[in-house]
Amino acid sequence: MSTTTRTDAKPFVPAPRRPVPARPPAVPSTAGGRVRSVLLALVTRTVAVAALLALWETAPRLGLVDRTFLPPLSEVVQAWWELLADGQLATHLEASLVRSLSGFGLAVAVAVPLGLLIGWYRPVADLLNPLLEVFRNTAALALLPVFVLILGIGETSKISIVFYACTWPILLNTISAVRNVDPTLLKLAKSMDLPAPRLFQKVILPATVPTVFTGIRMAGSFSILILVAAEMVGAKAGLGFLINSSQFNFAIPDMYAGIITISAIGVGFNLLLVSLERRFTAWRLPSSS
Repeated sequence: MSTTTRTDAKPFVPAPRRPVPARPPAVPSTAGGRVRSVLLALVTRTVAVAALLALWETAPRLGLVDRTFLPPLSEVVQAWWELLADGQLATHLEASLVRSLSGFGLAVAVAVPLGLLIGWYRPVADLLNPLLEVFRNTAALALLPVFVLILGIGETSKISIVFYACTWPILLNTISAVRNVDPTLLKLAKSMDLPAPRLFQKVILPATVPTVFTGIRMAGSFSILILVAAEMVGAKAGLGFLINSSQFNFAIPDMYAGIITISAIGVGFNLLLVSLERRFTAWRLPSSS
């Protein structure tokens, strides 16, 4: 029986394999990445302060400094808590805040409108500039005896010296802000035939807000620093009085407790002003980094 071979059969070719798509790399969750970035920022901002506090606690205990003049931080915290518990700290804190905020508030209410007026109207600037140059170079603490002699050792002299010290950074920054408004914005506004009041409201005021707040933040720190010096002269209450009397009575932990309280007030006041600045400048576009 004869077999026949088929010559027309096609050779077997295996089907090509389909490429397996590569698995995309795992993308970290947005929430997890945000939490890590927040924690990293928190650690970065607090590591220096934590190191300083740790050094303050350990240096006196190790004998690196005399603990009579620099007690450990734990003793200072204990003294601060005792002052808070018996009401002394609240009394001194209330007296200082009333004086500081009164002088600071008066300075903002007077210096901002005056700075806008001087920066916008050249005749007013020419009239007041010589007087401003005289007083801006006179330190507030140098005039403290003058304020005490004229206004006495009561509340008026202390609020007045705070008002004087806070006025200059606000006033000078406001004047500079008005004079440094972008000329292009002014030309565009004038080309639209805006009247002077509308030009001032729509262009000048928004453009000056960031620089004005810089002066306000500087004045906020001055209101605390100058007040402490003023309360060391003839005061019966206040954080400056607490620090001064604790030094004379050699209550060193109480003295440092007062210093820490002043630092905490300054930091908190600055954070409050920063939040207000962000609120009033929310219209600004964030800078791309």
